[in-house]
Amino acid sequence: MKKSAKEIKKDDEILVAGKKCKVLGIEISDIGKHGKSKVRLELLTPENEKLVIIRPDDYPFEVV
Repeated sequence: MKKSAKEIKKDDEILVAGKKCKVLGIEISDIGKHGKSKVRLELLTPENEKLVIIRPDDYPFEVV
């Protein structure tokens, strides 16, 4: 099932680069000078590495 980045919640599991990652934290910024608010996701990979990605709020993620 696909969800936009702003709909993702803490403890959801999403696919990033073919890996199933657990969401540890999420921050949503205000609209910037480029007209889009951004979402900052802190993820935990299956190898127990922390990963931080920043995407526009309407970016689609596959939720598992």
